Amino acid sequence: MSRKTHEQQLAQRKAQRQAERQAERAKQRRMVAATIAAIVAVVAVIGGGVVLLAKNTGNDTPAAADSPSAPAAGAENKPVSIPTAIAPAPKRAKPLAAEVDCAYTKSAEPASKKVNPPADGKVKASGTSKVSLSTSVGDLQFTLDSALAPCTVKSFLNLVGQKYYDNTTCHRLTVGEGLQVLQCGDPTTDEARQGSGGPGYSFKDEVFPELKYGRGVLAMANSGPNTNGSQFFVVYGSAGLPPSYSAFGTIDKASLDIIDKVANAGVVPGGGGPTDGRPATPVEIKTATAAS
Repeated sequence: MSRKTHEQQLAQRKAQRQAERQAERAKQRRMVAATIAAIVAVVAVIGGGVVLLAKNTGNDTPAAADSPSAPAAGAENKPVSIPTAIAPAPKRAKPLAAEVDCAYTKSAEPASKKVNPPADGKVKASGTSKVSLSTSVGDLQFTLDSALAPCTVKSFLNLVGQKYYDNTTCHRLTVGEGLQVLQCGDPTTDEARQGSGGPGYSFKDEVFPELKYGRGVLAMANSGPNTNGSQFFVVYGSAGLPPSYSAFGTIDKASLDIIDKVANAGVVPGGGGPTDGRPATPVEIKTATAAS
């Protein structure tokens, strides 16, 4: 073998070893990135959903639409499965008093849409109310339960009556196996800030230790204890959340079927990862109407 040929072979083997080392380092980097992403996702869910659902007030929480130029939803941006059984309606183990005191406090953040807060005072903790949302994907029917959360129901009906929810967008959809919700109630039109808007007032949580969330439950989003405002979410599938979000009603089967179609179309990923972002099928609330 000539010296030139031997040197060529050595050079080829050296180049091959370098390529193998580079490929191994790239593989390790991908594995580390995937591990970090998985840890972040788990912590976000186990951490009580504050990161996932803290969307009412303040600018310290990421908006679902932080990435308007994100790629279209793919298979990884859709739910693997959605439970079909509707969860039992939440019920307090110990009923509230016949009347409760409600107080609505002015928030540091200004209202995203001009609205008057409800009057403070006593509210009956019994009875149900019907609300219909006419949306771009179909009509959604809510039943509000004052035995669950009378102050929340009063606020929601107050906002509906002032057309606060009219011409707003459901800005967030989550499709992961541990959290499947559609979140609405922010009239902010700037996509980069959607998820941070509220009505300019807040009120206390109405929760209880036995509270569980499942398919068909309607609840308030928040940015921490006692920060309820206007944003709410519908659980269309599973929701491994602690009892930190005021459940105030339910949504019917026909409405859930509509949301299922939206969920199965996937999300446009935002700051929350591939399973959390704007619905790929936009959900626009045209009008919200309370039954007289």
